[in-house]
Amino acid sequence: MQFLSYLISGISLGSVYALIALGYTMVYGIAKMLNFAHGDIIMIGSYVIFFAFGSFGWNPVVSVLFAMAVCTVLGVTIERVAYRPLREAPSLAVLITAIGVSYLLQQVAQLLWKSDPKSFTSIVTAAGLKPLALFEGQLVISAETIVTIIACVIIMAALTLFVNKTVPGHAMLAVSEDRGAAQLMGVNVNATIALTFAIGSALAAIAGALLCSSYPSLSPTTGAMPGIKAFVAAVFGGIGSIPGAFLGGILLGVIENLSKAYISTQLSDAIVFLVLVVVLIVKPTGLLGKKVNVKV
Repeated sequence: MQFLSYLISGISLGSVYALIALGYTMVYGIAKMLNFAHGDIIMIGSYVIFFAFGSFGWNPVVSVLFAMAVCTVLGVTIERVAYRPLREAPSLAVLITAIGVSYLLQQVAQLLWKSDPKSFTSIVTAAGLKPLALFEGQLVISAETIVTIIACVIIMAALTLFVNKTVPGHAMLAVSEDRGAAQLMGVNVNATIALTFAIGSALAAIAGALLCSSYPSLSPTTGAMPGIKAFVAAVFGGIGSIPGAFLGGILLGVIENLSKAYISTQLSDAIVFLVLVVVLIVKPTGLLGKKVNVKV
C-alpha cells in the first residue's frame, strides 16, 4: 500500500513536469529553440495567483484564468522582443538570450516581491475538493494529486487534438516540418510561433498553480529546478513530441519519488539525471523521438 502511495504521488509530480515539458517540446518542435525562461514564466504565474487569490480574494478558478492570461501575454512579449530578432541567428546566441531572459525574470520578481519564500494556499483545497480515501482509509489520495493527474491527461489529449485536427495546429506541424516551405504555402510563420509561445505560457500558469498547491512555497526561484527537470522530461520522452513530453514527465516524476522513498532523498536528482544519460545512450532521440535525416 505504501508503494502504491509513492507511485501515485510520483505520477502527480510527473504530471506537473509533463505540463511544463509540453511548453518546452512545442517551442522546440516548431521554433527549433530552447526557451529556458519557461520555468520562470511558471514562477510569474504562481505569483499572480498568489496575489489574486490570497491578497484580493478572487475565486480560485478566476485567479488561474487571470494568471493564464498574464503568462500568455508575457510569453508572446518575450518571443516578440527577445527571440524573434534572433530567428536566423546561431543557436548559441538564442540559448544565451534565453538564459538571460530567465535571470531577468528572476531579478524582476525579486525586486517586486522580495526573495523571502511565501506560503502558497492550495487553490484545489480552496475550491472545496476533498481527499479520496481508498481501501477502507488505508490509502488517502490528496485532492491536489487527483486534480493534477486529471488536468494533465485532459490537457495533453486536448493539445494533441488541437495540433492534429485544427487549421492552426496544421500550421504548427507545417512550420515544424519545413519553415521555409510553410511560408511559401501561405502560412504566417511569426503568428504560428507566437501562438506556440502563447499556448506554452498558458500551460505554465496551470503548472505553477498545481505545483505550488502541492508544494506550498513560492519564491523568485520556484520555477528554476522544475523547469530544468521538465526539460529533462522533454528530452527523456523525445523533445518535439507531445506524447513524449507526457510520457517523459510521468516517468521522471515516478523515478524521482521512488528514489526519494527507497534509496536517498539526497541522491534522487542524481538518479534522475543518470537514468536520462542511460536512456540517451541507448536511444539518443528519447523514448518517442524520431530520427531525422538531414540533407546536405
